[in-house]
Amino acid sequence: MIASAAALAIVVVSCSGKLGQAKVLNIAETPVQTVDDMFAVQTKDGVVLMRMEAKLMERYDNDSITYESFPKGFAIYGYTDEGLLETVIISDDARHVTGKKKHRGEPKKEIWEAFGNVVVHNVVKQETMETDTLYWNQATNEIYTDCYVKMYSPDGFMQGYGMHSDDHARNAILHKPFNGYAIVEKDSTKVVIDSVNFIGPLLKN
Repeated sequence: MIASAAALAIVVVSCSGKLGQAKVLNIAETPVQTVDDMFAVQTKDGVVLMRMEAKLMERYDNDSITYESFPKGFAIYGYTDEGLLETVIISDDARHVTGKKKHRGEPKKEIWEAFGNVVVHNVVKQETMETDTLYWNQATNEIYTDCYVKMYSPDGFMQGYGMHSDDHARNAILHKPFNGYAIVEKDSTKVVIDSVNFIGPLLKN
């Protein structure tokens, strides 16, 4: 459902019949568009590259920036060039900020911001990161944060402050790691199955 902000003021009449004070809406703080149960897909040559889901999207517009707010959280699913699910990012709150061009030929600034219980899961590598705030720069295809980060992987556990990686979380690096541990001995015969992208019957023992 899409609704635009058209009302500038609301006049309220009290029970005594006297005209109440008009409540003026601040247009800068009023969404110009609202979308419930948002679902968006980005494709290339028929192959899905990204999918996004959100219970609520509110778009705001002012002189300097346009941004979409996702106050009920969102989930982003990133796919490989072959169309396999590779990365999942979820958070309690998020914004998509687009800077307006001041000069012709100037590149458009576009940043995604995720807040609150942010989880980044790489399905292929079986790695998971948890943090409070995460930024995604679409121009540089990078995700990063300066906040506390926990990283879980089949090789062990790491934690620290600050992280940057490509936007598929393939090469995440902690800036200030501390008190991590690694799994030294690994079972070389263990087989890890990508249950999300697996197609076909499991082999019988």
